Amino acid sequence: MSSKVNWDALGITTSILCAIHCAILPLAVATLPVLGVNIIHNALFEYGMILLAFAIGTRALWHGFSHHHRRLTPWFLFLGGIILLIAKQVWHTYEFRFLPFAVGLIVTAHVLNLLWTRSRQIAPPAAADSDVVLEREAA
Repeated sequence: MSSKVNWDALGITTSILCAIHCAILPLAVATLPVLGVNIIHNALFEYGMILLAFAIGTRALWHGFSHHHRRLTPWFLFLGGIILLIAKQVWHTYEFRFLPFAVGLIVTAHVLNLLWTRSRQIAPPAAADSDVVLEREAA
Protein backbone atom coordinates (compact mmCIF):
# COMPACT_ATOMS: atom_id res chain seq x y z
CA MET A 1 0.00 0.00 0.00
CA SER A 2 1.55 3.24 -1.17
CA SER A 3 0.69 6.69 0.11
CA LYS A 4 1.61 9.92 -1.63
CA VAL A 5 2.72 13.00 0.23
CA ASN A 6 0.92 16.17 -0.76
CA TRP A 7 3.96 18.44 -0.68
CA ASP A 8 1.95 21.61 -1.27
CA ALA A 9 -0.30 20.89 1.70
CA LEU A 10 2.79 20.15 3.77
CA GLY A 11 4.37 23.41 2.58
CA ILE A 12 1.25 25.41 3.46
CA THR A 13 1.13 23.77 6.90
CA THR A 14 4.79 24.44 7.68
CA SER A 15 4.47 28.06 6.51
CA ILE A 16 1.49 28.63 8.76
CA LEU A 17 3.21 26.89 11.68
CA CYS A 18 6.23 29.11 11.12
CA ALA A 19 4.00 32.20 11.26
CA ILE A 20 2.37 30.95 14.45
CA HIS A 21 5.80 30.27 15.95
CA CYS A 22 6.96 33.78 15.10
CA ALA A 23 3.79 35.47 16.33
CA ILE A 24 2.92 33.51 19.49
CA LEU A 25 6.29 32.47 20.84
CA PRO A 26 7.34 36.01 21.80
CA LEU A 27 4.22 36.20 23.99
CA ALA A 28 5.63 33.39 26.09
CA VAL A 29 9.03 35.07 26.45
CA ALA A 30 8.62 35.46 30.21
CA THR A 31 7.97 31.78 30.87
CA LEU A 32 10.40 30.10 28.48
CA PRO A 33 13.64 31.03 30.31
CA VAL A 34 12.17 29.62 33.51
CA LEU A 35 11.65 26.33 31.69
CA GLY A 36 15.16 26.45 30.23
CA VAL A 37 13.96 26.84 26.65
CA ASN A 38 15.71 29.32 24.38
CA ILE A 39 13.95 29.15 21.00
CA ILE A 40 13.22 32.86 20.62
CA HIS A 41 15.77 34.46 18.32
CA ASN A 42 17.88 31.33 18.32
CA ALA A 43 19.61 31.76 14.97
CA LEU A 44 20.23 28.05 14.44
CA PHE A 45 16.56 27.20 15.05
CA GLU A 46 15.31 30.07 12.87
CA TYR A 47 17.59 29.25 9.93
CA GLY A 48 16.68 25.58 10.36
CA MET A 49 13.00 26.47 9.98
CA ILE A 50 13.77 28.53 6.87
CA LEU A 51 15.80 25.65 5.44
CA LEU A 52 12.92 23.24 6.14
CA ALA A 53 10.44 25.58 4.42
CA PHE A 54 12.84 25.91 1.48
CA ALA A 55 13.34 22.13 1.15
CA ILE A 56 9.64 21.28 1.32
CA GLY A 57 8.69 24.15 -0.97
CA THR A 58 11.32 23.30 -3.56
CA ARG A 59 10.17 19.68 -3.62
CA ALA A 60 6.52 20.61 -3.99
CA LEU A 61 7.06 23.28 -6.62
CA TRP A 62 9.45 21.17 -8.66
CA HIS A 63 6.97 18.31 -8.86
CA GLY A 64 4.12 20.59 -9.92
CA PHE A 65 6.27 22.48 -12.40
CA SER A 66 7.96 19.51 -14.05
CA HIS A 67 5.02 17.10 -14.14
CA HIS A 68 1.92 19.26 -14.43
CA HIS A 69 1.83 22.96 -15.24
CA ARG A 70 5.27 24.40 -16.20
CA ARG A 71 4.40 27.84 -14.82
CA LEU A 72 7.05 29.97 -13.11
CA THR A 73 4.71 32.15 -11.03
CA PRO A 74 4.79 29.86 -7.96
CA TRP A 75 8.61 29.85 -8.09
CA PHE A 76 8.81 33.65 -8.09
CA LEU A 77 6.31 33.96 -5.24
CA PHE A 78 8.09 31.27 -3.24
CA LEU A 79 11.54 32.79 -3.73
CA GLY A 80 10.19 36.20 -2.74
CA GLY A 81 8.83 34.67 0.46
CA ILE A 82 12.09 32.90 1.27
CA ILE A 83 14.03 36.13 0.67
CA LEU A 84 11.71 37.93 3.09
CA LEU A 85 12.19 35.16 5.69
CA ILE A 86 15.94 35.60 5.44
CA ALA A 87 15.53 39.40 5.56
CA LYS A 88 13.57 39.11 8.80
CA GLN A 89 16.52 37.24 10.27
CA VAL A 90 19.03 39.84 9.10
CA TRP A 91 16.99 42.88 10.13
CA HIS A 92 15.28 41.85 13.40
CA THR A 93 13.77 45.31 13.83
CA TYR A 94 11.52 44.70 10.82
CA GLU A 95 10.70 41.07 11.64
CA PHE A 96 6.96 41.60 12.06
CA ARG A 97 6.78 43.71 8.90
CA PHE A 98 8.47 41.06 6.75
CA LEU A 99 6.81 37.98 8.24
CA PRO A 100 3.19 38.40 7.04
CA PHE A 101 4.34 39.08 3.48
CA ALA A 102 6.82 36.18 3.56
CA VAL A 103 4.20 33.70 4.75
CA GLY A 104 1.61 35.13 2.36
CA LEU A 105 3.90 34.72 -0.63
CA ILE A 106 4.92 31.18 0.29
CA VAL A 107 1.36 30.04 1.00
CA THR A 108 0.13 31.66 -2.24
CA ALA A 109 2.88 29.87 -4.19
CA HIS A 110 1.83 26.51 -2.72
CA VAL A 111 -1.88 27.17 -3.30
CA LEU A 112 -1.31 28.14 -6.95
CA ASN A 113 0.95 25.12 -7.46
CA LEU A 114 -1.68 22.86 -5.90
CA LEU A 115 -4.52 24.31 -7.99
CA TRP A 116 -2.56 24.17 -11.24
CA THR A 117 -1.31 20.67 -10.45
CA ARG A 118 -4.87 19.45 -9.94
CA SER A 119 -6.16 21.20 -13.06
CA ARG A 120 -3.66 19.49 -15.39
CA GLN A 121 -2.90 15.83 -14.94
CA ILE A 122 0.13 15.56 -17.22
CA ALA A 123 2.24 18.35 -18.64
CA PRO A 124 3.21 18.06 -22.28
CA PRO A 125 6.92 17.52 -22.81
CA ALA A 126 8.87 20.66 -23.70
CA ALA A 127 9.74 19.31 -27.16
CA ALA A 128 6.08 18.57 -27.89
CA ASP A 129 5.16 22.17 -27.04
CA SER A 130 7.61 23.55 -29.59
CA ASP A 131 6.51 20.99 -32.19
CA VAL A 132 2.89 22.06 -31.81
CA VAL A 133 3.85 25.71 -32.24
CA LEU A 134 5.90 24.86 -35.33
CA GLU A 135 3.01 22.83 -36.80
CA ARG A 136 0.59 25.73 -36.22
CA GLU A 137 2.98 28.20 -37.83
CA ALA A 138 3.46 25.89 -40.83
CA ALA A 139 -0.30 25.53 -41.35
